[in-house]
Amino acid sequence: MSSYRFPFSSSALRSLQLEAEKLEQWQIQKKLSYRSTRPSVYVKCSAKPVQQPPLLCTDPVLLNAVYSGDLIALQDYTSVKCSANLLILNRNHELRWDSQQTGIWSLTYEEEFTCPLFVTANRGYADCVQLLLRLGADVEFSPGGESALHGACENAHLECVKILLRHGANPNAESQDGTLPLHRCKTPQSYQCAKLLLQYGAHINRQTEEEEDTPLHIAARYGLWQHVDLYLRYGATVDKRNVNGETALCAACNHRQTPQNLQQYFQVCQRLIQSGANIHARDNDQQNPLHLACKNANPQVVELLLEQGAEVNAMNYSANTPIQNILQVIAYKLDHKPELIVRALLNHGAIRIWPGALIKVLRYCCMSPRTVEVLLNTYSRVRVTEEWAEVVPKEEKEKNSRFFYSVFTLSESPRSLQHLCRCAVRSHLEGRLPQTLPNLPLPPSLLQFMQLRFEDVLY
Repeated sequence: MSSYRFPFSSSALRSLQLEAEKLEQWQIQKKLSYRSTRPSVYVKCSAKPVQQPPLLCTDPVLLNAVYSGDLIALQDYTSVKCSANLLILNRNHELRWDSQQTGIWSLTYEEEFTCPLFVTANRGYADCVQLLLRLGADVEFSPGGESALHGACENAHLECVKILLRHGANPNAESQDGTLPLHRCKTPQSYQCAKLLLQYGAHINRQTEEEEDTPLHIAARYGLWQHVDLYLRYGATVDKRNVNGETALCAACNHRQTPQNLQQYFQVCQRLIQSGANIHARDNDQQNPLHLACKNANPQVVELLLEQGAEVNAMNYSANTPIQNILQVIAYKLDHKPELIVRALLNHGAIRIWPGALIKVLRYCCMSPRTVEVLLNTYSRVRVTEEWAEVVPKEEKEKNSRFFYSVFTLSESPRSLQHLCRCAVRSHLEGRLPQTLPNLPLPPSLLQFMQLRFEDVLY
């Protein structure tokens, strides 16, 4: 017996079956605009077009023509005046309990309705979309809860979007989950679709039903800097908040980023800040954009926020400061160069790690020697014990033997005079380092040394 099948008593089976039937009836009534308990079954194309209720298509030839974009086969069927507003049963990705005739309940994929116009638009078959509309397909017919325009925008099929809008598709049609076609523009390829929707009057500040995201939130979250620029030019409200209290800037900083798309998220944040985004805005967890940028380890965004005056020692609800956020994720963000973030925070006045906790930092950050280096270089004296050597794995010691040897020998000799002078100057300028250091008459190499230049060894 399958691991997803379980026996039930006859009374429990009947109860579950009745509940499933009620649920199915409710879903059909919600998705369809007409009242009908069961759609008629379509086997052959009728000579008379049926207006109400729509027919359920079960003809495999027609289904294959719709899903494969076979224009010739579709024309053959429509030549006998087949209705263009057919229902198609489509398998969803969600699982539900279903009772078979054997009396055993099992998990099966939930099925929902769609229509030929949605399928062809969703797959980019522009010629088929044109044909169906010419034959009288309802451009707003959405038995599955979303219109053909939603499907075309979801997959960035510009030609289909053009055809649908020209035939009167509503650019502000809401899907069953409360999203507009503009909310479905989530890829770089969908830029022209978004532009066309706005030209046809799409609402730029409309929020989704559940998450309360605006199109700007979604574009920022996915790092779509061209979309962000477009929406701002069309009057998007830059600091509108969603259900989590996030502004678009928070959404951009909070989304998971890879080394390949760090630059595009920087461009998004830069454009938002140029348009007046509040860099001190906090979400429901009291995290500001700097907290979130540190959590996702984007050095360019962190530098940008610090240059704009972000609060370097602000605490969130968990009492974490930005430097604590970056130290917690270093092991997973080595490709992001987290040492640049730690250095930037320290140079902008971040409170240093309590000396007693440095061994803990060494344990979790030893795979990023430069992070350890920049942290230790903010102290004039560090109490190094034998335990320090024990917390660093052998492979890390061998990989960076020169650096870790210099760390462990700090217990035997004092720091160099040059380093002590650096600590004294930095201590004197504490809180004013970013503004004062560049204005000091220092040679470039000495200025870089004062700003904790990486040397891969401690003196």
